This record gives sequence, structure tokens and C-alpha cells, in this order.
Amino acid sequence: MNSTVAASAAHLSQFPISSGGTNWQWLYTTVTVVVSLLALEQTVYRYKKQHLPGSAWTIPVIGKFADSLKPTLEGYKAQWASGALSAISVFNIFIVMAATNDYARKILNSPSHAEPCLVHSAKQILLPENWVFLNGKEHVDYRKGLNLLFTRKALAMYMDVQDQITRKHFAEWLSAAKADPSAKEIMMTARNLNMETSLRVFCGYHIPDEATQEISDNYWAITLALELVNFPLALPGTKVYRAIQARKVALKWLSLAAHNSKKAMAAGRVPECMMDQWITVLADPTYKGRKEFSDHEMAMVVFSFLFASQDAMSSGLIYGFQHLADHPDILQKIREEQERIRGNDVDKPITMEMLDQSTYLRAFVKETMRVKPPVTMVPYKATKAFPIADDYTVPAGSMVIPSFYPSLHDPAVYPEPEKLLPERWLDPESTANKRPQNYLVFGSGPHRCIGLEYAMSNMALVLAHAAMTMTWEHEITPESDKVQCVLIPIPIYAWPLALAVLWAVR
Repeated sequence: MNSTVAASAAHLSQFPISSGGTNWQWLYTTVTVVVSLLALEQTVYRYKKQHLPGSAWTIPVIGKFADSLKPTLEGYKAQWASGALSAISVFNIFIVMAATNDYARKILNSPSHAEPCLVHSAKQILLPENWVFLNGKEHVDYRKGLNLLFTRKALAMYMDVQDQITRKHFAEWLSAAKADPSAKEIMMTARNLNMETSLRVFCGYHIPDEATQEISDNYWAITLALELVNFPLALPGTKVYRAIQARKVALKWLSLAAHNSKKAMAAGRVPECMMDQWITVLADPTYKGRKEFSDHEMAMVVFSFLFASQDAMSSGLIYGFQHLADHPDILQKIREEQERIRGNDVDKPITMEMLDQSTYLRAFVKETMRVKPPVTMVPYKATKAFPIADDYTVPAGSMVIPSFYPSLHDPAVYPEPEKLLPERWLDPESTANKRPQNYLVFGSGPHRCIGLEYAMSNMALVLAHAAMTMTWEHEITPESDKVQCVLIPIPIYAWPLALAVLWAVR
């Protein structure tokens, strides 16, 4: 009997209920650790934030991630209005936003404290070895060689390509409008024009037509992945993952272009595009810079130019068309100026000299990009503690963002800042011309846009041709004035546009 009792006792001792204490202890420990980590997250956020405007507490783990789902200009305006410096957190990335011109310029001109990081996922998409992420002397030396691709002589060579591609696309636009005169959204139409122009300027015909189409079809994935706040991991199905696949497609074709361009220049062909110009510069005996670049490295550089130009220039063109549709008096002045410069010859190709004479057109281009800047901000990363203000230091490793929009809408510099007034640039004594430091459309400092003259001349060329060859109307909707910020500001519905051949309606 004793043995039976002992056996029963042994059996009971193995009953699962005895592990309940252990399970509860494990659960208690897990909860304690999670709560402690969440409390630590809040403590660290508040420590970094200090007295800056911003949410008193951050949403656990994700922070302001939800705001990335539909970022709008209104949302950013509210952030800028909260203070000269303000703080947010996204996926534990601490972000300081600078709203004033002084703070923006300080960030842009402090390479010893901050470097461009664009957005958190940028290095995954553009590749960490891309030249855009260089800093200090290494960046200066690299950029010095690339500056030779944007000389006035080089820009004049590219202009023939720009002129041909623009005329080709306008003919397609007008043919489509003749077949179906109803208003259409212009966003993708303008993006396709700009994409083919950029690829042919950069690569010439060293890549086939299907390559330009494939790059264009895939590129929107890159745009969507470079929002300010985004899910940071490149997991299948995420925006970052899709962007990486799009980058692989682009680099495949751009590497081919570099290879073909080297062969063409070695065979004595005349330079016709930016890659040809680059290889010609490298072969010049008087050139003292670095002379050897692999196909892949050249492809990465051209990809960085594509990244810098595609969405920003598309946004600029879209708003350029919209502003001219909404201001027919300005369009008429541009048209009259072009008729005078071209001698009423619509077929006359545009040259650099003709753009030099297009004073009012250039003033309009400058103004439309001020009113609706293609780039509203450029994220930087604090490489070390950054004493940006007397009473605040940006913690090392934080994202610090110089905002351009507030500088471009400062009423002290641009009276009635929301009004489109090209004339403000025609008066050398205007506050706009007296305060060039406020015109941050192309940034400032060592990372100022290397292709600003190319961007301005391309916009001017496209709009000059448009003014001479067609007329268009803006079909205004309740959404017309609303702006969505993806990588660049765009109208939420890219506003419907109706086109007609100019000579047919005169």
C-alpha cells in the first residue's frame, strides 16, 4: 500500500498544473521587459526632445509612421508653424525639423556636423557606395569632376536632345487630344516626358527604347519608397523592397549605356550625351582628376542624377503648366516674348542664346518653383552632437531636416508669398533679388544641386515650346489646390488638362 501511495504521489508530482507558476513567472517577466522598454523609449524621446515643440509622448515603436500613409503639405506646414525647431520620432528615429532660413542654411553648410541621408531607406535604394553619400574633401573632389558635365558648352549640347524629345511628346499629346478632347490628368504624362528627356540626355541612344520604357515603368516604386517616413525594412511586398528591384533594373540598363558609350568614344564618335561628355573629359590629357570609372560606378552616378531630376523636374513642369493655365496673362507674355525671339518661327530649335534672351520666361520659371518648390526639404543626419542653437544640441545619429518651403514663402522677402508674380525677379532692387539666400529651391552649401542650370533650362525649354505650339485649360476640381508630398509635392489628382493645337484655335 505504501508503494501504491508513493506511486500515486509520484504521478501527481508530474501533473502539468505544477508548471503553472513557471508559466506565470515567464509571462510576468516578459510583460515587465516590454513595459520597461516602452518606458525607456519614452524617456529617451523626451530626453532628446527637451524643450522643442512636438508631441509630449511618442506612439510606442512606430511613432509618426501613420503620417506617412498620406503626407500632405498642410501637415508639414503645421509642423513648421509649431516652432523654428521641432521634434518627431518615427520607428525610434529621432527627427529635428528646422523651419527658418537661418537654421536650414546652418544645417546645409555644416558638413562637419551633418551629412545628407535623404531618408532612412535611401542607402538601401541608391546603394551606400553612391557618391551622393560622400562628405568633406572626398565629396568636393568627386563633385569637381562632375561639374564638367554641366558647363554651358555641355548644356548647349544636351539642348538639341531636349528639343527633339519635347517636340516628339507634344505631338503625341496633341494627337491624343484630337482623338479624345476630354481633360486628362497630366502627372504621368509629364513624368514620361521628363523621364525620356533625362535618359536621352544622360545616356543618349546607348540604351534601346524598351530600356527607357522599363526604367520609367519601374521608377514610380522608387519615388514611393523615398517618403520622409516609411517602413524601414526591405521585406518582400514593402515599398523599399519594390524600390530596390526597380533600382536593379535601372542600373542594369545604365551600366550597358556606360559600356556602349566607352566603345563609341573609343571609336571616335562625336559626343551626343552626358555619358559621352564624361568619357571625353576623362580622356582629355589636360584633365587632372580621377580618370578611371567602372561601368557600374558611372551607372550609379547617372542613377543619382536621374533620382535628383526625375521627380523634382516633373513636379516643376506639372505646376508650371498649371500656373500658366491659371494665369493666361502670364502665358500671353511668355508667348509674345517667344514670338519675338524666334521671329514667329515655331519650328526654330531653342538654343542657349535664345533662353538667355527669354527674360520673362526665366523669371516665370524661377517664380513657379518658388511658389510650389519641387523639393520642400532634404533630410540630413547628425554625424555628431550638433549645437544648432544656443539652447539646443541635436543628438548624434538623429535626423535633422532643413525645410525649404518656409524660406521660399517668407513674406519679408517675398511680399504676398502665395501669389505668382514673375515681375518680382525683374526688379534688381526687389527684396527677392536682394535676399538670394532665401531662394533654397536648389539647396545651399557643398551639396547644392549640381544640375540646377540644367533643370532651369529644361523647364524653360518645355514651357517655351508649349506656349508656341498649343493652348491648354485647367479643369478645376475641389482637389485642385491640395498637395500631396510623396518625395516631391504634387497635386493630389495631378489636375485634369485639356490641350489644343495653338494655330488651330487662333
